[in-house]
Amino acid sequence: MRVLTVRNVHRALPQGLQLLDEEGIRRNSRNGPVIMIPGGVTTVYTQPTERVIFWAQRDANPFFHLFEAMWMLDGREDVVPLVRYAKQMAQYSDDGSTFHGAYGYRWRQYQTGGYPEKFDQLEKIVSILRKNSDDRRCVLQMWDPGDDLGSSSKDVPCNLTVTFQRDAAGRLDMVVFNRSNDVIWGCYGANAVHFSVLQEYLASEIGCEVGTYTQVSVNWHAYVEQYEKLRELPRPSTYSNKAPGGLYGSGHVRVIPMTGVTRADIRELLREADEDGRSLRCWEHPWLQAVAIVLHAHERWRTRPAPDRFREAFDILSKNDDLVDSDWLTAGREWIQRRWDAWQKKQGIV
Repeated sequence: MRVLTVRNVHRALPQGLQLLDEEGIRRNSRNGPVIMIPGGVTTVYTQPTERVIFWAQRDANPFFHLFEAMWMLDGREDVVPLVRYAKQMAQYSDDGSTFHGAYGYRWRQYQTGGYPEKFDQLEKIVSILRKNSDDRRCVLQMWDPGDDLGSSSKDVPCNLTVTFQRDAAGRLDMVVFNRSNDVIWGCYGANAVHFSVLQEYLASEIGCEVGTYTQVSVNWHAYVEQYEKLRELPRPSTYSNKAPGGLYGSGHVRVIPMTGVTRADIRELLREADEDGRSLRCWEHPWLQAVAIVLHAHERWRTRPAPDRFREAFDILSKNDDLVDSDWLTAGREWIQRRWDAWQKKQGIV
């Protein structure tokens, strides 16, 4: 088992690709050839709330990552909202309506023999760690052998179990165990966002600070097609002010804390997004306001014709002086700008 200790996911991805370059072996999988590290990889994030990848070549979709994190925290399993942000998500549903392995649904509405009715694992963990900061039994379960072992579903959980413990300083440490982890799209993409948001949310509910986030990946791999595309591109190999996209710590981008955000807040924000796709309310909490701005900008980009879609989305992400330098708004502007530039080039404008 190899261990990568990194500041954040932006630093992790190029280091992970370098590890694949040096030690990766080729294997086959049900979805095509992969390159993997024998024995797996553990990634330790020392600053997990720095969860955005500012690497243009990776082109991570900040709108989808952020919305899906909220969708999970609310305990949902419905397909339609995610398809607004990533159409390909529909292919992972068995019935076109719900996802079999939806993490958030299993977090919030888990059912097992010890509990004849569905219960909220997150609320239980918060209650335990509020009462006893030294508790070592807080395990969040996502894998259900009755439903998943031998299942033919298109959506069987890759992330299986999460443990939460408070360190000597009282901070909340989190360890995620994963059976099969795609380096590019999963481990150093969606997983880094979804689970760090979960960790920060729980820390806020417990009343403590965020500690380290450790991802234990048994089968740590990249699909050869995507790996080959990225390996030839320039990488932000060092974390400095001059590194491509190395914005955290440079004074150019900041994290807006989630502290004080409740599930009721998240549910109301998502309700507004479901109703009109815009989330126009002016939220008092800066983090909720930033999320609302991001969702509003995506709605404009998704529903308006070009070139208005680019201009309107970019303007929404640029107008709030108090939040304009936040990580999600910055990432949103960069993502829109890349598509605007590509559209103008295609039209022969530039």
